Amino acid sequence: MEEYAKDINSCLSVLRSGGIILYPTDTVWGIGCDATNAEAVARIYRLKNRSDEKSMIVLVAEEKDVLRYVAAPDLAVFDYLKQVTKPTTVVYDGALLLANNLVARDGSVAIRICHDPFCKQLIKRLGKPIVSTSANLSASPTPKIFDEISTEVREGVDYVVHYRRSDRQIAEPSSVVRWNKDGSLTIIRP
Repeated sequence: MEEYAKDINSCLSVLRSGGIILYPTDTVWGIGCDATNAEAVARIYRLKNRSDEKSMIVLVAEEKDVLRYVAAPDLAVFDYLKQVTKPTTVVYDGALLLANNLVARDGSVAIRICHDPFCKQLIKRLGKPIVSTSANLSASPTPKIFDEISTEVREGVDYVVHYRRSDRQIAEPSSVVRWNKDGSLTIIRP
């Protein structure tokens, strides 16, 4: 547990100073930063060699966080999320208070309420949402375990979490759905 606490504290130090981290999530390993820091977000786009027109996911710890970072979300989305078994990212209209380069041109943002204990604690202690994008270079396969993450990604971040590096359970990306204004759902990634 000492390593876990050290990882949390090291991540907080890096995130608060505008840095980027490599960390385990409730899905695949992610590259992350403070989701309100546009310069840190830009660093992730550069590291991944990814167009900033391709949105990244934002992780929050609780439903109330969605209410803070989305203008007037349909509360029925929370009932839907309680019924799904796979981690699910929702694309919401009306992003608020996030780095501009995280918000799509149409004003939408992809947010996942994270249930992973490490991520939840990190987000709660930071007091802000964090970016989560798969730990790979653009157009490369998403790593299923830590050992598949490229040296370029590992060396391109400011801190690499030790917790769960030896986990051999194959991870999959989240489902992605868009919650439409009329309350209907569009599945983007099953």
